[in-house]
Amino acid sequence: MVDLMLLIGGRTMPASNGATFERLNPITGQVATTAAAATLDDAHAAVVAAAGAFPAWSALAPTERRKRLSKAADLLDSRTGEFIAAMAEETGSTAAWAGFNVYLAANMLREAAAMCTQISGEVIPSDKPGLLAMAVRQPAGVVLGIAPWNAPVILGVRAVALPLACGNTVILKASELCPRTHHLIGETLQEAGLGDGVVNVVTNAPADAATVVEKMIAHPAVRRVNFTGSTRVGRVIAEVSARHLKPVLLELGGKAPFLVLDDADIGEAVKAAAFGAFMNQGQICMSTERIVVDETVADEFAEMFARKASTLVAGDPRQSNSPLGSMIGLDAVERVNGLIEDAVSKGARLLAGGRAVGTLMDATVLDHVMPSMRIYGEESFGPVACMVRVRGVDEAVRVANDTEYGLSAAVFGRDATRAMGVARRIESGICHVNGPTVHDEAQMPFGGVKASGYGRFGGKAGINEFTDLRWLTVASQPGHYPI
Repeated sequence: MVDLMLLIGGRTMPASNGATFERLNPITGQVATTAAAATLDDAHAAVVAAAGAFPAWSALAPTERRKRLSKAADLLDSRTGEFIAAMAEETGSTAAWAGFNVYLAANMLREAAAMCTQISGEVIPSDKPGLLAMAVRQPAGVVLGIAPWNAPVILGVRAVALPLACGNTVILKASELCPRTHHLIGETLQEAGLGDGVVNVVTNAPADAATVVEKMIAHPAVRRVNFTGSTRVGRVIAEVSARHLKPVLLELGGKAPFLVLDDADIGEAVKAAAFGAFMNQGQICMSTERIVVDETVADEFAEMFARKASTLVAGDPRQSNSPLGSMIGLDAVERVNGLIEDAVSKGARLLAGGRAVGTLMDATVLDHVMPSMRIYGEESFGPVACMVRVRGVDEAVRVANDTEYGLSAAVFGRDATRAMGVARRIESGICHVNGPTVHDEAQMPFGGVKASGYGRFGGKAGINEFTDLRWLTVASQPGHYPI
């Protein structure tokens, strides 16, 4: 059991009323973490602390901000073991997934550090004689980052890294499902010497999430909001932010299509599809959910894919080196089982998996999935991939786009020019030719379209999200006015 405090203004403290909540281990049901349950007063205090730290942090020389963020990256790497232990207890993650989380999150901090000297503007020609006109990017103020549990170190760090590089101060609203993991991020950034109040971490009981978040969004000092999570909750965050006229960056759900064209390298496609569908038990926003395969190669692909999936079994990550770990909870297993049962009852063929023991579920493959089946359109967020057989490129593109979501996609074909043409027709923020749907790099513009959200994390694209663009002028000649 871990007693976890709030991190506000550089100090750890209990909730103002002493309240706590418990996160249970999804496999054992035992208490994994006991954390402070923030009150509305605590939420307000976190914003006040961030606002108080903003003048000094935003005025810091970019090379100094870069130095501190780089130190934070190294410290994050050094605490890999702590993150692996925390993720295993709170989310049932494998050591491989947790270790990769820390690796990519550290790179995100390093990339953010590099961006400190890349926040640039431009001089714009003016029609007014003697006028110097400039477009200048400046820090926005306090940024509220709301991160999920499924890739907790990656997405927790992403919620704050580039905002910090841009000169903002931040509040990380931790997920109720991994408070210890997210608090470790705050501890690491504090230890790196960013400064008291520059990074604040708020944990809250699940029942209080809506009111705590709205309290922070409504505060005048909060100037930007970013949220990664479900489309359902993203709509609520967007509505609350809109009421307060706060720009919000949303990275939401997905139903990633994986197109296997008639000239695809089937062996390579199988490897990439298995990784994309089943890594972290399919609990990734980019997970391959629909394999759209040309009927001329469908039988060959199905046989090889089912054989590969049958090797991907789940186990308790604390006791085994199984390729898959635990799903986040029994409710998630029940939801996925419902999708599988519905599909099979309507004619889908179960080629592999379909078995769950508690929250441990092996890789599952469904073939001959049709639009009448719930799994065709609903995001499963579990270790299940469904195959949809099509005839030709045009039908493949139509099926790929037959979804409300538009985050990631993939196209496999030996003719790269042809495959690229297909990729351009797919309605998604991200598409990979001859690569898996699950792929992320710190410097890339990451985000979706349609119900997968709007805005972009990463690299220079992210700078636009977390700064204000101002028009500044300097006159060097006497003015002449009509009145």
